[in-house]
Amino acid sequence: MIRRSAWFLIGCTAMVLGALGVALPLLPSVPFLLVAAFAFAESSERCHTWLINHRLFGALINDWRRYGAIDRRAKWLAVASMLGAIGLSIVLDVHAWVLGIQVVVIAGAALYVLSRPSPPLA
Repeated sequence: MIRRSAWFLIGCTAMVLGALGVALPLLPSVPFLLVAAFAFAESSERCHTWLINHRLFGALINDWRRYGAIDRRAKWLAVASMLGAIGLSIVLDVHAWVLGIQVVVIAGAALYVLSRPSPPLA
């Protein structure tokens, strides 16, 4: 019972972070959604089924599980939001060293996202 409750809590936390990642540029959605799917598979069949059949999140999870792939639209939205975060930092005139770290981290994340295959066209 404690084990299932812990997995459920992890799943809920990851789901919230994944949902926030849709709107926040530096918070990735897919890794959190994958953790949520795994945690719900261990704790709640109902939540797991809901998540993998969700109209938005389900496709992302299934593409990753089947092909290790990220949808083209999701890739470009992710990179655009990363560039937006850098642009916002420039507008807000953050310290150069902060901007430098941000550029390095975002460049690495963008390269990873862009290097993943795209799922086959349906």
